[in-house]
Amino acid sequence: MNKTVAVAMSGGVDSSLTAALLLERGFDVIGVTMLLDDDKNISDACKVAEHLGISHHVADFRKVFRAEVENYFVAEYLRGRTPNPCVRCNRAIKFGALFDFASDLGADFLSTGHYARIQFEDGRFKLKRAVDIKKDQSYVLYNLTADKLSRIILPLGEFTKTDTRRLAEELSLPVADKPDSQEICFVPDDDYKKFIASREPSAQALQSGEIVDSSGKVLGQHSGVANYTIGQRKGLGIAAPQPLYVTRLDVAKRQVIVDTGDKLFAQVLTARDVHWIYKPTLPTTLQAKIRYGSRVAVCTVAEAENLLRVIFAEPQRAITSGQSIVFYDGDEVLGGAVID
Repeated sequence: MNKTVAVAMSGGVDSSLTAALLLERGFDVIGVTMLLDDDKNISDACKVAEHLGISHHVADFRKVFRAEVENYFVAEYLRGRTPNPCVRCNRAIKFGALFDFASDLGADFLSTGHYARIQFEDGRFKLKRAVDIKKDQSYVLYNLTADKLSRIILPLGEFTKTDTRRLAEELSLPVADKPDSQEICFVPDDDYKKFIASREPSAQALQSGEIVDSSGKVLGQHSGVANYTIGQRKGLGIAAPQPLYVTRLDVAKRQVIVDTGDKLFAQVLTARDVHWIYKPTLPTTLQAKIRYGSRVAVCTVAEAENLLRVIFAEPQRAITSGQSIVFYDGDEVLGGAVID
């Protein structure tokens, strides 16, 4: 059919295999690498494109990435919240700016190396969890729209990571042995505290203050509210007869509030910035994840003014402001919102 697909090539094994698989399926493949902060991945992507015999383009998104992702990341931490930059990046950059860039190149589709599936069922395109649940990345894709799903291809959703490595070796891809990147891509050495301080060194959330218990008793000092997150136990530097965890952050008072582990559990949350790929009739019972690495849990979802009110069947640990809650109906991602 001579359909053209633009593949987001990061220089890693997943996106490289994605390009190779689509070539095998008969697509005209264009490689596109996003320039976000430096060019460390461009050379590997170029090698793969040359190996596959496909054209390769570099999209300079440094300005929009800084505005949409890096600035958001810093601002959220300075508010005492814990952001998910991958969710933001997928919405604004990969399936925003890159999607438009691919269309301008004449591509019919955009493809990435995400571990998730897109299937056409019941008269509509559905976003579903990957076959390999351990690698599933559907959580970070909940901001996609039904229209964009019709123009996105995610070949790796059917594979396990073991399959991906094996296929990359069989195809002799130059990056077959390249290790996976685990850290936040734009934060050097995964030191987000240093990164935030380099942007806003005088921010109140970076000033020292008190670590207190729920009654207000001072237990110690901290190096800045932005350096802590809900549920944290390590690195508090306080002595107590039982383990204490961060349960709340108060930027205005420059306080880190700690308590015992049982105080981390809650059954109710509110969320804003709601986005539905497919909106169910509310209120209804769904499954949800409150962070990327959590398990799905049964909950009741209802609308409350401009927010969602979510009540879980069982208490959830360390519900954290700034993280996304993503709603599922079985394997299908229905949408999500940002925990308030």
